[in-house]
Amino acid sequence: MSAVKIAVDAMGGDFGPPVIVEGAVQAVENYGVEILLVGTEEVIQRELKSVSPLPPGLQIVNASEHIGMGEGLLSFRRKKRSSIRVGIQLVKDREAAAFVSMGNTGAIVYLARKVLGSLPGVERPALSLLVPSLQGMTLLIDVGANANCQPPHLAQFAIMGKVFMESVLQVNQPRVALMSIGEEETKGNDLIRETYEILKKMPLNFIGNVEGKDIFAGKAEVIVSDGFTGNVALKVSEGMVDTLMHLARYEVMKNLLAKIGFFLMKRNLKKIYKRVDYSEYGGAQLLGVNGVVVIGHGRSSVRAVRNAIRLARDFVVNGVQEKIQQEIAKYSPGRTQ
Repeated sequence: MSAVKIAVDAMGGDFGPPVIVEGAVQAVENYGVEILLVGTEEVIQRELKSVSPLPPGLQIVNASEHIGMGEGLLSFRRKKRSSIRVGIQLVKDREAAAFVSMGNTGAIVYLARKVLGSLPGVERPALSLLVPSLQGMTLLIDVGANANCQPPHLAQFAIMGKVFMESVLQVNQPRVALMSIGEEETKGNDLIRETYEILKKMPLNFIGNVEGKDIFAGKAEVIVSDGFTGNVALKVSEGMVDTLMHLARYEVMKNLLAKIGFFLMKRNLKKIYKRVDYSEYGGAQLLGVNGVVVIGHGRSSVRAVRNAIRLARDFVVNGVQEKIQQEIAKYSPGRTQ
């Protein structure tokens, strides 16, 4: 089997080409993938000068424009040679099997929808993200691609999440839950109550509603929500982790006894941090577009870039796209645009 070829946006993220290029080089060395580094050629060449020997499987695809993290829809449309658009076009033209970027999420979602379109039968692509839980991993879907949804959209999110967990994480019959304000079937707004009625009739291991506090409890392997709710939950979770880490460091530095305790527990604390560190899981998958797209965090480290590329490779190798399409075709709860 030939190596999976992945287009990587070399210009994206808060830390730019130095971090992206190093992560891509490590991915080639560790995962046997081929990488197309997309961006300003002279900038990428400068970063690669420090890599010796240069591993085979790295190519540069020049893209003369770059979409910044704070830019909006006008830039997405105007910049025809941006690294994001060029990278996604490589997937469209089948010159790459997947696209990975740490760049502007809005731009990636917009251009992926525009250039790639949706998989046949999929009405709304959705952003999904793996988060750690007490019982393994949980997939949140949607975490930001669709602020306004209809019940059939959420039903399709559930199908895509199920396929992802079965194919990539080998979870048999993953438990699917619906994010709400209470566990009772009658809780939630009209969207949630109507979606609940659809999901309980579908060929899923649907366990009902869960609340925000259950995200990390491991009650379900897939938690479905609209993109607005999912994004708020995600940002609150990120903020909570950062705050707890800051408070822990502050308390440790207050006295000598605490410092000694920290030294004795350092190895175990590193294991805990590794469990909650987003860089361990790579990025968010844009499920339902007609091509593999992984979006990493803007603050991604070298390790996060490497892991995002690994996630894209696993997505391709496990044929997740084809499986999603097959499952969507089996059951369509209605078509609502």
